[in-house]
Amino acid sequence: MIAFPLRHDTRRALARLALPLGFIAGLALPCAATAQTTLHAVMSSSLRALDPIATTAQITRNHGYMIYDTLIGMDEHFEPKPQMADWTVSDDKLTYTFTLREGLKWHDGAPVTAKDCLASLKRWADYDVGGQMMMDYVQRLEATDDRTLVLTLAKPYGYVLQLLAKPSSVAAFMMPERVATLPKGKPITDYTGSGPFVFNAGEFDPGNRVVYERFADYVPRQEPASGTSGGKVAKVDRVEWINMPDRMTAINALSSGDIDFIEQLPIDLLPVVEANPELKTGILSSLGYMTGGRMNFLYPPFDNPEIRRAAMLAMNQEDVLNALVGNPEYFRKCASVFGCGTQLETQEGGDALLEGGHGDEARALLKKAGYDGTPVVIMQPTDVPSQAPQPVVVADALRKVGFNVDLQPMDWQTLVSKRASTAEPSKGGWNLFFTYWNAETIWNPVVNPMLGGGGKEKAWFGWPTDPEMDALRTKFATSIGEAEQKAVAVDIQKRAMSQVSYVPLGMYSDVSAWSGQLSGLMKGPSTVFWNVEKSE
Repeated sequence: MIAFPLRHDTRRALARLALPLGFIAGLALPCAATAQTTLHAVMSSSLRALDPIATTAQITRNHGYMIYDTLIGMDEHFEPKPQMADWTVSDDKLTYTFTLREGLKWHDGAPVTAKDCLASLKRWADYDVGGQMMMDYVQRLEATDDRTLVLTLAKPYGYVLQLLAKPSSVAAFMMPERVATLPKGKPITDYTGSGPFVFNAGEFDPGNRVVYERFADYVPRQEPASGTSGGKVAKVDRVEWINMPDRMTAINALSSGDIDFIEQLPIDLLPVVEANPELKTGILSSLGYMTGGRMNFLYPPFDNPEIRRAAMLAMNQEDVLNALVGNPEYFRKCASVFGCGTQLETQEGGDALLEGGHGDEARALLKKAGYDGTPVVIMQPTDVPSQAPQPVVVADALRKVGFNVDLQPMDWQTLVSKRASTAEPSKGGWNLFFTYWNAETIWNPVVNPMLGGGGKEKAWFGWPTDPEMDALRTKFATSIGEAEQKAVAVDIQKRAMSQVSYVPLGMYSDVSAWSGQLSGLMKGPSTVFWNVEKSE
C-alpha cells in the first residue's frame, strides 16, 4: 500500500460548506445485499468496449485489470516483478522461461495452463505496437508443459520483461485459449479471466453500469501489493462502476454516501470536495498524463505532412491546458513525445507548441502546401470532462489559420468505435481526435503506440506509414547503454515532430476523490480496487 497526501491545506470560505446528504433524487443506484460490502465508483468515462487487447481506451484497460491478470507485474518503481509467473533468463539472454505459480484458476474453475498463456501472448502481440516489434526477434514461443512457457529469441532484445509487465495499453492480459485464439478482429464475447474480480455479464448495462464480484478462488501472491504487482487481495465483495457524466451530481452522491470514489475530479470543483471533512482527495498517478491530438494519415488534408505541420503550428498548449485543467498547479507545458518527467524526455522540435502557437507561420505553410478547403472532421466526446475541451479549443485555432473544420460531437465510446474506421472522412471517417495517455504508455519508443509506422496493417489509429520511424525504434530497442538510447530518442523526437506522429499538448495530473470510509487505494497508472477496504 502507498501512503500519500490526501488533502490540501487551503480551505477558504468553503471550509464549512454543508453539502446535501441522503439519496439523490432521480439517481437509481442499485443496492447490494446487506451481507456484502459494495464499492461504488464513478470512473473517467463509461464502459462499452470490453476487450482490453483490441483497444487502447484507458477505461477498458482499467476493466482489464479488474478481471484479468498478467504474467509479470510492474511495481511502483517501474520494475518488472513476478505476477502469474516467475521467470529465468539464460546467460546468453536469448531464452526466457516462465513458470506459472500454483493455484491459478480461471473464473469458471478450470486451471490456467501455459497453452492459455501462449495463445494470449500471441494475440496480444498481434495488437500491441511493442509486442509486434518483440515478435520480430522471437524465434520460438512454446508451452513445454502445463505450467511452463518458453520464449526463445533469435537475437538479443532487451525489452521482453518490460513489455510483458507494462501497466498501460495494451497490457499483456492472459485469457483462456478458447478466447485468445479467436481470429483477429472478431469481438470476444467470453470474459472469463483469472484476476481478483469476476465480470458480472448479467448486470452489465453498457455505458451506465458495470458490476464486478470478488473471485473467491483467486490466490494472491504473498508479496505486498505495489503498482500492478504483488498480492492482489479483493477486500470488498462487489465493485460497481456507475456512469455520471455530470461531476457535480457525482460529488453530491459522494457526499451523501451513495458512491465512494470519483476517478477524475475537475480541478475547479476541488474546493467543494475539500470543504467536506468526510471526503478525501489525492493524485494517484505520480507521473501524470499527456493529452494530445492524432491525425488520420490516410486521407486529405492530413496525408500531406506540410498540412499536418501547419495544423500543429496553429495549436497552443497553454490554451488547451487552461480549458482542460485551469489551475497551473496541476499542469505543465510539454512537447516531448515521451512525456515530461520521464527518463527520455526531450523537447526537440517542439518550440512552437511551447511558445503558444505560430499562427502566421501556420497560415503561410498552409498556403504553400496548397490546402484546398477540404473539411477537417474533428471528433469531440462530450461526456468525458478530460476529453471534451481539447477539440473545441483546437477547432478554433485551426479555423483562425484557414482550416475548414467540421466539429462532430459524440460520446466517448462512440468515438472509440469510430476511430477504428478507415473510411473516408466524408463517408463516416475522421481526420483528427484527441485523447490522453498516462506517462507509462508513452515513455519510450517501444511501448508508445503513436510512434509505430506500420500503416493500416500495424500502426495505431491514424495509420502512418513511416519506415524511417520504425527503423529508429528498432535502433533504440537494440542500443546498448543509456547514453546511446537517449541519443536515439532525440532522433525519434525530431522525426515525430517533422512527421507530426502526434501532437503533444501538455502534461497534467488527475485528482481523485473518495469517501473517508475507503482505505488502501493503490497508487499507479491504472485505477484498481484490489487491497481497498471499505468500513461501515
